[in-house]
Amino acid sequence: MWRCGVCGYIHDGEGAPEKCPKCGAPQEKFEALSEEAAKLVERSRFSNQLLAALMGFGEELEALADEGIEDNLDPTCLTLYKYVKKAAIEMRQMAKAEIQAHISKGKWG
Repeated sequence: MWRCGVCGYIHDGEGAPEKCPKCGAPQEKFEALSEEAAKLVERSRFSNQLLAALMGFGEELEALADEGIEDNLDPTCLTLYKYVKKAAIEMRQMAKAEIQAHISKGKWG
């Protein structure tokens, strides 16, 4: 596994690419990840995908809640939709914070 020293792009492969697909940096800007760092990146990919999915679900929940708030059938429905909207926003922010923690600990790529 190789990391671009310019943009952080992770390349899976035996050798570094000729140039970075993300930023165009030349091959010499790539560094090989240690075996330990590569295992950490591999191990974290599944959890990071789950966190990204949670963020997507949070957006969908918020949109549904907005529709319910706009519909405003009755006070108890309105209360529920407002609660769901708040919870969806907090869930997304928590997932973002967890991803940031993963990135800072080398658990991303």
